[in-house]
Amino acid sequence: MTTGQHRAPRVVSLVPSLTEAVAATAPDLLVGVTDWCSHPAGLDVPRVGGTKNPDTARIAALAPDLVLANEEENRAPDLGALRAAGLDVLVTEIRDLDQALRELERVLVRGCRLPRPGWLDDAADAWQDVRAGAGAGVRAGVADARGAVVPIWRRPWMVLGRDTFAGDLLARLGVRNLYADHAERYPRVPVEELHARGADLVVLPDEPYRFTADDGPEAFPGLPSALVSGRHLTWYGPSLAEAPTVLGAALDAAR
Repeated sequence: MTTGQHRAPRVVSLVPSLTEAVAATAPDLLVGVTDWCSHPAGLDVPRVGGTKNPDTARIAALAPDLVLANEEENRAPDLGALRAAGLDVLVTEIRDLDQALRELERVLVRGCRLPRPGWLDDAADAWQDVRAGAGAGVRAGVADARGAVVPIWRRPWMVLGRDTFAGDLLARLGVRNLYADHAERYPRVPVEELHARGADLVVLPDEPYRFTADDGPEAFPGLPSALVSGRHLTWYGPSLAEAPTVLGAALDAAR
């Protein structure tokens, strides 16, 4: 497989979202992925450890032309070790939807030297429809937005705080994160404080902690619970194209 007159780059991805993005566009480029890279199903690529503990020596031995990383998901010492081994490391930073779309284009078009994929346009179009509706109003401060707490972990309880990609998606769908003004991005908050926050809704994703109908809602008696797909809420990749529909249906079911 070639791109123009150049050999296609060999890519190691240390981010499950970016792994899926490359696999959906040009799967032959991938020569290494993490143990947590679960999409697409059946991905047959060498595994190089976790996002927080990659085997840097194994990655170097694969001789990739590019390593894809994220400033939140991967540790700076590991990325430094890869650079010290002479590898080109592209680090993404994604705090909201607009930044995600820009960074995906940077990864695929500039980093992997691919044409802009159609699914990326589909994702932008899907969220443009949301922007034209409830999302644009919520971001302007509409009073009837539902206030929510959004736990992402249990034992201890942790929630979405300020400046998060998932929080931005929820805002566009008419859900106001009640911890969006917290000093931390993922604060630890006692469940008693969550109860006192005055939420209209609790949003429970199935990752990173796997909340289910039997594990999560019972901690918030009397409060509607929306069990949502963590992949559609927190991943930036092909899932973005269907995320407004999937997340919207789960949120509507909790009314």
